[in-house]
Amino acid sequence: METKSARLTILIDPVKKEAFEKLCAAQDLTPSQVVRQLIREYLEQHGVTYKTKSTVGARPRRNTA
Repeated sequence: METKSARLTILIDPVKKEAFEKLCAAQDLTPSQVVRQLIREYLEQHGVTYKTKSTVGARPRRNTA
């Protein structure tokens, strides 16, 4: 589990930011929760592992050899 936080500052079009915040609120999520999930999915998609990666619910890899 992650124990410390680091800040990530991004620049985004104000109209997109407002739409994103409204969508997050409608789904009862914070923008930070959604961004963290997007980052986890992006890392997974590209096969990147990292120290705090959770193995809970991980699917076992099938041996294709």
